[in-house]
Amino acid sequence: MPYDNAKTYDKLIFELSSPGRVGYSLPAPDVPVEPARAQVPAAYLRREPVELPEVSELDVVRHYSRLSQMNYGLDTHFYPLGSCTMKYNPKINEDMARLAGFGRLHPLAPDALAQGALRLMHELAGMLAEISGMDTVSLQPAAGAQGELAGVLMIKAYHEANREKRTKVLVPDSAHGTNPASTAVAGYEVIEVKSDANGEVDLGDLARHLGPDVAAFMITVPNTLGNFEPRIVEIIEMCHARGVQVYMDGANLNAVLGITRPGDLGFDVCHFNLHKTFTTPHGGGGPGAGPVGIKAHLEPFLPAPVVVKDGDRYALDWKRPKSIGKLQAFWGNFGMHVRAYTYIRTMGPDGLRAVSENAVLNANYIMKRLESHFDVAAPGPCMHECVLSARRQKRLGVTAMDIAKRLLDLGFYAPSTYFPLIVEEALMIEPTETESKETLDAFCDAMIQIAKEAETNPEVIRSAPVTTPVRRLDQTRAAREPNLRWRPGA
Repeated sequence: MPYDNAKTYDKLIFELSSPGRVGYSLPAPDVPVEPARAQVPAAYLRREPVELPEVSELDVVRHYSRLSQMNYGLDTHFYPLGSCTMKYNPKINEDMARLAGFGRLHPLAPDALAQGALRLMHELAGMLAEISGMDTVSLQPAAGAQGELAGVLMIKAYHEANREKRTKVLVPDSAHGTNPASTAVAGYEVIEVKSDANGEVDLGDLARHLGPDVAAFMITVPNTLGNFEPRIVEIIEMCHARGVQVYMDGANLNAVLGITRPGDLGFDVCHFNLHKTFTTPHGGGGPGAGPVGIKAHLEPFLPAPVVVKDGDRYALDWKRPKSIGKLQAFWGNFGMHVRAYTYIRTMGPDGLRAVSENAVLNANYIMKRLESHFDVAAPGPCMHECVLSARRQKRLGVTAMDIAKRLLDLGFYAPSTYFPLIVEEALMIEPTETESKETLDAFCDAMIQIAKEAETNPEVIRSAPVTTPVRRLDQTRAAREPNLRWRPGA
């Protein structure tokens, strides 16, 4: 019977095991083994051999190569995830991060032996400050959510230094989920601010909540409907008049690079997702990087240590008596800093502006092509992402999740679904500037095909995907009862 390569896709490496098969060839040890074992306490010696799969080198290579080919990734597929800015990671970034002086540098090396790395961090912080209009930047946060937490903790320290007791943070109902989570972790009470019919902040509701007990207002600009808040300066002025700090979630910064700066709009704090806007890898939920920029009045509270320059030398400054402290074991995800630094230096000011202009153009192109087939969640034009609603398809028995699964059969990763929460059957699409018109057209053609199938053959959508190695999972059970371990005989 011929070997069926396809049938091994769903096997674990343990299930490919065959007794006595090995994948390595090592010379006999050139030192006595037993005397060495005698030096190890018996409690630390294994009584039974470890249960590892017995496979050849070729088995291992083929197994993991097959698994890698099952992945969706930016190098192989279009990733239209809304609010996540999944764009191409230039390979020059990888080359720079692997330079021996960067890739092999120990994080605890003394300042004198890490001058190049410290200079890069100092210059990157300066570039991010210039891009955002902020006065200074900390590179220490390891993700956007940790950047949020750092920013909120600095705001808290600022109010405490002014002997003000403020216990609440206002967050729009269209916010990213990390905003209320980071605020709660910082010890604040989260108060929701409503959106109006256009998906913008309801100024009346904001005014009702502003008071002497409010520490900050956190808002995403452009907002999660893909629109720029037209009254953002008025919103910031309302907050500042009541002593409230204003935080900008920078997850959507890819829409405004070189066009406007959060600091110029009046924001006090803004974090940056290097793994979104500045082309560093997302990884499997990390490693990311979420630097946070602040205005000068918050500078004393920056996380320690801070990279400083003295003449032509660089150092880590630990003498920060008002600092919120250290955020993690080291000074940030340095490999991500190298990649972002490379990207910014490669693009230059004009290139960064072109990034946003093309991202906005691509999103509006998709919205115009699909607006007659799906409902548009908010009046356009949009910014870097567009939010559609599958409410008309739902009346035909097809949900946003069904559409997402059907896209997998048609060769596309699905957009974000059911977010923002204020949009029924939401489909949030962010094409980014790195996608060509041909790719956008192929994606739109697939979406239009699905819209027509919902009218003529909805079952083909409800039964999708049928071409993937795994069909539909029970997503609730997968989250609550993950099966992460192989057990012999299970």
